[in-house]
Amino acid sequence: MKSLPLLLLVVTSCVGQKGPGIDSVLYPYGPSVQDKITRKLDDGTSGEIPISVTFTFFGKKHKSLFVNNNGVISFGVPVSKYTPDAFPLSDGSPFVAPYWGDVNNQIAGSVYYRQSTEPTLLQRITQDIKKYFPNLHYKATWSFVATWDKVAYFGSRSKKTNTFQAVLTTDEKRAFIILNYGNIEWTTGTASGGDPRTGLGGIPAQAGFNSGDKTHYFNIPGSRTPDIVKIRQTSNVNTPGRWVFQVDQFSAPGGCVYEANFVRYNDTFWKDSTCENKCLCKTNGEVECTEEWCPGALVCQPTTWHFSCQISMGSCF
Repeated sequence: MKSLPLLLLVVTSCVGQKGPGIDSVLYPYGPSVQDKITRKLDDGTSGEIPISVTFTFFGKKHKSLFVNNNGVISFGVPVSKYTPDAFPLSDGSPFVAPYWGDVNNQIAGSVYYRQSTEPTLLQRITQDIKKYFPNLHYKATWSFVATWDKVAYFGSRSKKTNTFQAVLTTDEKRAFIILNYGNIEWTTGTASGGDPRTGLGGIPAQAGFNSGDKTHYFNIPGSRTPDIVKIRQTSNVNTPGRWVFQVDQFSAPGGCVYEANFVRYNDTFWKDSTCENKCLCKTNGEVECTEEWCPGALVCQPTTWHFSCQISMGSCF
């Protein structure tokens, strides 16, 4: 059971139309664009939201969704769990996790959402998708925008907050998700082992997708590690703070997906702790592995989810 924090720090914020600056990758959100808002409730949810189109997620069609305060958009069931599990999830829950962690918007921040066919928004989304998928000739006809604006973490004794956004869009044939990141300052609530004064440590936030079939899932680099606090500096489309995916049939521009992890085009890695098989992400999106050992004095070392050949700490040159 989660205990209440000893000290609540209230952080006020202004929201609405976002211009150039710190949160420039975000699409407009807040009261000025008629967003709805979830209840100020630890581990809360929007309740089930009927949507006006069919959204296809990993081959399955959905007509409703939930916006959950803990950084998740889910299909079928709400998500109140505050400590992120590794993907794939054993319970088969299908959801999008822009930043799954222990949000407490009773302390600070708001969770906004709306579904929209507003022409200016759809035009902007269409232009962005065309930039990232130039051969698809996509024209958005519907969108859903959920934004976690300056939200605090459970047990916070600091003024640290996070701002991030998930955008779902479809033309009722193809479906895409855009994940946008503003300022990210914390990774973990205290009930997940985090430090109340830093919001770091413990089991950090997860970002990515879980299809619900225990087979198809994706982890944004850094998920459930301390590096997730740097997610705003990362991207698969050369726009820091933005990740974009086709999700009716999964595709990630800018690289390859290997065992649910992202590898940039032309990057190499070793598959396992033997460092006997070196793999290359080819520009056609395929991963090619060939037998190749670490050269010379280099030794096999773990690097997040894969392995690399590095200089031994005990070596002298």
